[in-house]
Amino acid sequence: MASPLIVSFGEMLIDFVPDTSGVSLAESTGFLKAPGGAPANVACAISKLGGKSAFIGKVGDDEFGHMLVNILKKNGVNSEGVCFDTNARTALAFVTLKKDGEREFMFYRNPSADMLLKESELNKDLIKKAKIFHYGSISLISEPCRTAHMAAMKTAKDAGVLLSYDPNVRLPLWPSSEAAIEGIKSIWNEADIIKVSDDEVTFLTGGDAEKDDVVLSLMHDKLKLLIVTDGEKGCRYYTKKFKGRIPGYAVKAIDTTGAGDSFVGSFLVSLGKDGSILNDEGKLKEALAFANACGAVCTTQKGAIPALPTPSDAQQLMKSKSK
Repeated sequence: MASPLIVSFGEMLIDFVPDTSGVSLAESTGFLKAPGGAPANVACAISKLGGKSAFIGKVGDDEFGHMLVNILKKNGVNSEGVCFDTNARTALAFVTLKKDGEREFMFYRNPSADMLLKESELNKDLIKKAKIFHYGSISLISEPCRTAHMAAMKTAKDAGVLLSYDPNVRLPLWPSSEAAIEGIKSIWNEADIIKVSDDEVTFLTGGDAEKDDVVLSLMHDKLKLLIVTDGEKGCRYYTKKFKGRIPGYAVKAIDTTGAGDSFVGSFLVSLGKDGSILNDEGKLKEALAFANACGAVCTTQKGAIPALPTPSDAQQLMKSKSK
């Protein structure tokens, strides 16, 4: 059976990752250039796991922009939906790696090409062919990209495509915390599947992310599945019929960049192959355990896309931990 198409929408950029962990940006002596941007990472994760993916977004008509499109192609991602902007640069992010592999970001986007995607530039035919349409919230921050994002979602919804949302909160990019919460929640009730981190639950609700009632306040009528990722502790899942927790895999984390995207890509591949996992708790648990392994493997190497696992990488980790 041919793999169903999963289309990812949003930003693709260059992450500059320091060559030494645990130092500030000012103290860093050198940086490794790594492709990034959550929706693009997800598209590459899907392809690397044997799924069929496409990316829709905009980059600058500059060396970095062309490099990024070549990386999509090398990773087997359909790039027909990518536009080049001759007047704006490809976005850059400088990432500080703390000792535990967690990160902080400093962005250069004023405005960058990804923010300037217009509705008229959307490849709507590609969206209509998808089984799943995946997006974040960074594309909601400014116009014209916000309007393009809303139109892309509507095209997907009207074509009966499943909507997958990972808000991927990046506070420095929003005018304020209040604007971030309002923007992220403005499309909340449209999604069929939402993945948030425990930190994002706290940010969006102001409550304790460990408590089920706090998490359940984020459920809505149309939502088929809410996933909360708890870092190395694994993840939790909530549907209208069942809820539970899947333990994670302990690894030596070097860089957590892309771990959440690896998790999402893995889960979307499983969902694309078998839509019944949303109603079958046993199948859902299997898919989430595999997604946890994919997220864990991704933290053992620097950068997001280069660290994305193959199915055998994830299976090896699962085997080694089950002994």
